[in-house]
Amino acid sequence: MKKIILTLTLFITALTFCNAQKIDVEKVFAGYKYTHNNELKSIGDLAKIMTSNTKAFELMKKGRTNRSISGVLGFVGGGLIGWSLSTALAGGDPNWTSAGIGAGLIAIGIPISSNANKKIKQAVELYNDSFNETSGNHFAPEFKIISNTNGFGLSMNF
Repeated sequence: MKKIILTLTLFITALTFCNAQKIDVEKVFAGYKYTHNNELKSIGDLAKIMTSNTKAFELMKKGRTNRSISGVLGFVGGGLIGWSLSTALAGGDPNWTSAGIGAGLIAIGIPISSNANKKIKQAVELYNDSFNETSGNHFAPEFKIISNTNGFGLSMNF
């Protein structure tokens, strides 16, 4: 009886730890929030977690690259617009061409950012799916009470 209780306790504990390894994704105002083991994780932390899954890691690298590119485009575009607006507010002669270029850079950066978020989300889903296949979530044991000449027992088949 002690062996059965010990076995069931170890099985439940292992299953709990396996399920705690998933990365949770939550949609927030400006993008997504990622948590792992109930801790908020950055994109860099997620990449470190995903190194064991090569396909998810490659998607994550592409997403991070796109995210960096869109960040640079948005920063430069915002700077050009801000420079032109601040010159106009100060009473100077603003260069509206640079403001237009800045708006164009931001317009280019928005779809790249959207693509980056999609790739990162796909990487997380791929990581979670591959983890679920090996974690035992599809484990469906059959329990049977058996008897033989030695007595009664509990059989677990999987």
